[in-house]
Amino acid sequence: MPTINAATGPIQTADLGRTLMHEHVFTVETEMAEYAPELAWNGTREDRILEAIRKLTDLKALGIDTFVDMNVLGLGRSIPDIVAVAEKVDMNIVLATGVYPQHGLPGPIAMRTPGKTPTGKLDDVLADLFIRDIRDGIAGTSVKAALIKGYTDKPLVTPVIDRCLRAVAFAHRETGVPINTHTDPNAGAGLEQLRVFAEEGVDLTRVVIGHSGDTLDLDYLRRIMDQGATIASDRFGLYFRDMPVMQQRVEVIATLVNQGYGDRIVLGHDTHCYADYDFPGGVISRETVPDWVHTHLVEQVLPALRAQGLAEEQIDQMLIGTPRRIFEMQGSY
Repeated sequence: MPTINAATGPIQTADLGRTLMHEHVFTVETEMAEYAPELAWNGTREDRILEAIRKLTDLKALGIDTFVDMNVLGLGRSIPDIVAVAEKVDMNIVLATGVYPQHGLPGPIAMRTPGKTPTGKLDDVLADLFIRDIRDGIAGTSVKAALIKGYTDKPLVTPVIDRCLRAVAFAHRETGVPINTHTDPNAGAGLEQLRVFAEEGVDLTRVVIGHSGDTLDLDYLRRIMDQGATIASDRFGLYFRDMPVMQQRVEVIATLVNQGYGDRIVLGHDTHCYADYDFPGGVISRETVPDWVHTHLVEQVLPALRAQGLAEEQIDQMLIGTPRRIFEMQGSY
């Protein structure tokens, strides 16, 4: 039986169950957590850990079994905090490696230029970090990553992003774990990611193009899936400014399922149990996006999908069948 790594140790893929494919337990900037913990945690770390335990316990009671945490280097990742939660909840918390280079790469990485080994393979400290997180453990812990996160946003494939994507591709091929990405679909970022991954020999059926629910462009989404990749409608609840609202996202999914793409879609929220930017009066907070909570999918989105005529087996494919397939495509190549 295939296994993957989770926060508390290996689990069988048969036990993944209903899976949210892009979420966050905590997003807390690590330097602020050290320098001004009362601001970083909006109180105390212990209070936020207890809050996360309560939220994930409630989520489990609604039938969600696996929570894919996509926090990586550059997003305020703290493995001990996640483990403190994972040890107290009856839920699989699966972790990613990767980098979120919105503001560039950290100096010790940026100042080391990638090269090639004598055999022609990529020689990049960034890819080495990803591989270490997968094989040995993240950030010096024994907790191993089960997938790799890629990133492309509005500027598309800048030299920094190109380096990051090629490091993701190399680490993926060396380890066999799947790729799950951050994109701005309205800039066409998912197609650009697939271009780079294809150039690096990646099997695109092992790739999930994230945040694809942020667009209503069906042609764009079909172009991704026609190359073998999976799309993630993983921002349910983030109905902010001009972003699509729930009913629009639901109608896109229903249309694609009815067109035969139901096995290439996964779901989620991309929200957090706690983030250091989510506080009363914040630009993005529970006041401005009240539906952006981990229970939103089960309580509101799934009934809306059923109202669109989707059968339970079609919903289960997106929540159970496709996530399991993605994690069961294992082995380096």
